[in-house]
Amino acid sequence: MVKLSVIVPFFNVQTYASDTLRSLNANSREDFEFVFVDDCSTDGTPALLERARNDLPGVVLKRHERNGGLATARNTGLDAARGEYVTFLDGDDWLAPGYYARLLQVIEGLGVDFVRTDHVQCTGRNRTLHRVPDGRRGVVLDPRDAILPADRSTSVDYPYAWAGIYHRRLLDDGLLHFPHGLRTAEDRPWIWRLHREARSFAVTGLLGIFYRRGVASSLTQIGDVRQLDFLRAFDQVIEETRRDRDAETLLPKAVRTYCAIISHHLGSIERFEPEVARALRSMSAAAMKRMPPALLNDALNAMDADRATRLRRLRRRPVPAPRAGVPA
Repeated sequence: MVKLSVIVPFFNVQTYASDTLRSLNANSREDFEFVFVDDCSTDGTPALLERARNDLPGVVLKRHERNGGLATARNTGLDAARGEYVTFLDGDDWLAPGYYARLLQVIEGLGVDFVRTDHVQCTGRNRTLHRVPDGRRGVVLDPRDAILPADRSTSVDYPYAWAGIYHRRLLDDGLLHFPHGLRTAEDRPWIWRLHREARSFAVTGLLGIFYRRGVASSLTQIGDVRQLDFLRAFDQVIEETRRDRDAETLLPKAVRTYCAIISHHLGSIERFEPEVARALRSMSAAAMKRMPPALLNDALNAMDADRATRLRRLRRRPVPAPRAGVPA
């Protein structure tokens, strides 16, 4: 029986994949499997994965004939996973030795649907500890209760799928798959759905996952049209939250978060290609017009002056028809 399935998408990460694979080797166990998904890499990544299939116990290798993005690659891994528990790792990140065995002990000891973990962000030689924004550690919690309050950072603002471990019953209930085709922010609707619909979770301060930032091939570093998928992702968050039984209390949080992310992207708009920057402005203006006006006003009033002014100016902007080649 497979105790843990580790799903690892890879796309053109030959520079970093060796570190990832070595750390997985230091986490291997007879009852662990590693589901590698090569998302149509065009560099030396496929050769590294072929060698790993021979050297690392428990490897299951899947390949895409076309690049589908992180969400689709993770879904391919989920479809192949056989474990009682599931976790994720990105192909350019790495782990401390024995980390997964300790994480497994935490979730089995607490008996919850999922556990969220702190992580270490690595940018060049700099290391920064990032904590789950919930101070209650090592106790069983209600996931819905951790969505609020609306005016503070909460667990739904910490969306990293790899910062946690998940019982298979969530997969069987349809709660672990990602929105197909989203190229960025795919984890935002995912974490909201998890907190709305799972029955129990916990937070642990266990450290052992190292998240590599500043990778040139990462979409967070690229200003092309794929970045605009964050709008589709948050539209999904808003729409699903509207239908929730607690929509009246949860929607203010969803709207505030959406506005904050729009403002963040507008604040660094110079990194986008000119055509994409124009689309960002027009699509963001359209998104704000779709939000409940009273909740939008509350969100803007709660922001600092610079961000609120930026969004109010955008709110007054006419919404033109989308340009050719840019998504509506």
